[in-house]
Amino acid sequence: MGLIYRSWMKNQGMPEDMFDGRPVIGICNTWSELTPCNAHLRDIAESVRRGVLEAGGFPLEFPIMSLGETLLKPTAMLFRNLASMDAEESIRGNPIDGVVLLTGCDKTTPSTLMGAASVDLPTIVVQGGPMLNGKYHGHDIGSGTSVWKLTEELKKGNISYEEYAEVESCMSRSPGHCMTMGTASTMACMVEALGMSLTGGATIPAVDARRKRLAQLSGRRIVEMVKEDLRISKILTRDAFENAIKVNAAVGGSSNFIIHLTAIAGRMGVPLNLEDFDDIGSKMPLLVNLMPSGKFLMEDFYYAGGVPAVLKQMQSVLKMDTITVSGKTHSENIAGGGLNYNKEVIYEFEQPLIHEAGIAVLKGNLAINGAVIKPSAATPSLMQHRGRAVVFEDIEDYHARVDDPDLDIDETCVMVLKSVGPVGYPGMPEVGNMTLPKKLLDKGVLDMVRISDGRMSGTAYGTVILHVSPESAIGGNLGLVENGDIIELDVASKRIHLEVTDEELAIRRSKWVPPLPVAARGYVNLYIKHVQQADKGADLDFLVGGSGSAVTRDSH
Repeated sequence: MGLIYRSWMKNQGMPEDMFDGRPVIGICNTWSELTPCNAHLRDIAESVRRGVLEAGGFPLEFPIMSLGETLLKPTAMLFRNLASMDAEESIRGNPIDGVVLLTGCDKTTPSTLMGAASVDLPTIVVQGGPMLNGKYHGHDIGSGTSVWKLTEELKKGNISYEEYAEVESCMSRSPGHCMTMGTASTMACMVEALGMSLTGGATIPAVDARRKRLAQLSGRRIVEMVKEDLRISKILTRDAFENAIKVNAAVGGSSNFIIHLTAIAGRMGVPLNLEDFDDIGSKMPLLVNLMPSGKFLMEDFYYAGGVPAVLKQMQSVLKMDTITVSGKTHSENIAGGGLNYNKEVIYEFEQPLIHEAGIAVLKGNLAINGAVIKPSAATPSLMQHRGRAVVFEDIEDYHARVDDPDLDIDETCVMVLKSVGPVGYPGMPEVGNMTLPKKLLDKGVLDMVRISDGRMSGTAYGTVILHVSPESAIGGNLGLVENGDIIELDVASKRIHLEVTDEELAIRRSKWVPPLPVAARGYVNLYIKHVQQADKGADLDFLVGGSGSAVTRDSH
C-alpha cells in the first residue's frame, strides 16, 4: 500500500522527504467560477499551502462541490447536504491528518463544517472575506440589500433601467462574498464566534493583504493542531454554540444561521433546538450597525474592530473560556485587543442600537413546531398585527398574480406563500421576502407581514415570518390557509395564530391532497424522502451524527 500511495503521488514531482511522516494537511477548496463569491479561493489556497510547508506539513489541495448562491438552481440550499457528504467522505477517505476549509458563499461554510464535524479531525476554517463596499452615485450600496430596494424603486418608476443596470458594476467591484450582513457574512462571524477560525478572520475584506496573511498563519496553525490532537469536537461544544447564538444576535445575523447552526450541532451530537435560539439569543442587543439592519457594510465593520470588538463588548454574557483553533480561549485571543475604533459601527453593550434584536421564535397553530422572524430587519409597527390572508399556492402562482391590478389586497393583509419548504420546492429557497404588489408600492407601502415555509436572504429585510414547520407540502397547517382567513402575529408573545377552529381545519385536512414529488430519481428524490424539517436544521436524517475518521479497509 505504501508503494502505491507514494509512487503515484510522486508523479506530481514531490520529493522523497515529503513522505517522512510529517502531518498531511488537506486543503478543502470550494473554489468555482460558478460561485463568484469563492472565485478567488485559489489564491487563498496558495497562502494556506505556504503556511503548511513552513510549519513542516504536507499540503494537499482537493475540491468539493461548490454552492453558488447567485447562479445555482433551484436553490443552493437543496445541495448543502450533498456538498457536506462530498466534504465528509473526501476528508475521511483520503489519508489526511488535518483539514483547512476554504469557504465564502453562504452554503459553502455550513456544508464543509457539517462534513468535517462528522469526521472529527483537527480542522480550521479560512473564510474568503467580503467584497469591498459598493459605491453608487456618491454613496454606499450593499449587495443583496440594495438589490431588493432598487428593484422596488424600479417597479415604482423612480429609477430607470439604465440606472438599474449601472448598479450591477457598482455593487460587485471586487472578489469576495456579500459585504452586507447577509448569510455569507453571518456564517463567517459564526465561525469566529464558534472558535473555528483565527481571531479577526471573519471581516477582513477579500482583497486586503491581511486576508492572505491570515490564511498563511492558518496553514501554520493546522499543523500544530494535528500535533496537539486538537480535534473539532474539542472546540464545538455546547458553550461554543451558545456563544455563536448570542454573537449572531449582536451582529444582526441572518435568520438562515438557525438552520445551519442546528445542522452543525446535529453532526456533533450537541443538543440544540429551536427554543434555544429564543431563550439564548432573542434578548441579546444589536451592536453592529450593518445592512440590512443598519447602514454600514462589512468593510466598515472590519475597520471598526470586527468580531473581536464585539466579543469584548459581550464578554460578560459569553463563555469566554471556550477553547478555539488557536489553542487559546476567546479571552486570551482578545487580551490586549478587541478595541472598538468606530462607535457608529459597533455600539456599546450598555447602549446598543436595539436592546432586544435576536431571532425570535414563533409558535401557534400555524407553526406547531415553530417559525422565525428577524426583528432587527422588521417594521416595529407590524410586530403586532392582525390581517386578512392573501394566499399564493406556490411560487408560480405568486409570480403570476402579485402585480395583477385586480388582486384583492391592501397593506393590512398578510401575504402567505405555500410550497416553498424543504420538501415542497424542494430545498427551501430564499423567496420568503416576497416583493410587495406593484399597486401597493405605488401607494408608498414599504412593508407588509409575509409568511412562508421558505427562507429569505440574509441581505433581505421586512416583517417576514419564515421556516414555518411543519411545512405545507407535508400537511402542515400552512397548507390549509385560505384567502380571507384572519392571521394574528404577536412577536412579543412569540405567537403566530390562524383564526380558524380546529373543527374547520380538520374538515380542510380531509380534503387536502399532497402535492406530487418534483423528482423521481437521483439526489433530489433522495433529498425529498429524507430531509428533516427546518426546526431540525433541514439535514438529511441519515447524516445526523458522525462516523469518525477511521477507514479500516484498503483500496487494493
